[in-house]
Amino acid sequence: MGKKKEVLLDKKDIERVLTRMTHEILEVHKGIENLTLVGIQTRGVYLAKRIQSKINEIEGVEIPTGDIDITLYRDDWTRISHHPVVQDTDIFFSVDGKQIILVDDVLFTGRTIRAAMDAVIDFGRPDRIELAVLVDRGHRELPIQANYVGKHVETDRSITVNVLLTEHDGKDRVVIE
Repeated sequence: MGKKKEVLLDKKDIERVLTRMTHEILEVHKGIENLTLVGIQTRGVYLAKRIQSKINEIEGVEIPTGDIDITLYRDDWTRISHHPVVQDTDIFFSVDGKQIILVDDVLFTGRTIRAAMDAVIDFGRPDRIELAVLVDRGHRELPIQANYVGKHVETDRSITVNVLLTEHDGKDRVVIE
């Protein structure tokens, strides 16, 4: 018997959620001064670029946005693969004194975010690091929580939450399997 799939968010839902999250970010930060976005490879990069675009539409300014790969910062990378695929890290701005919002697709155990914070701090000393995620599915192993959440969903640990984005997967959809 095949796995049952449930669509948690469709294309319009994702658009709506990202618009709300963008407005929350701007409200909390009272604008864009020293604000930067850093997308976590892979889908967090696309989500960060979408939020950057929405901020540009609202504020008329393009804020700095970078990409980060946390593969070698993970505490479990040797268990995942002995030949990890490392993607680009592109942070072309100083993180010193910045308000950095890490952007990722799914928050689960918190280990990816811990690794991303370590990676960012290797670039300098930001004033603050926050987290924006499309889906928070619970089951934390570390004391990490998101500042901006698109959708909270209660799941069993055995359930998979797959985020599909047009830029990478050809369509926008969040599916639970």
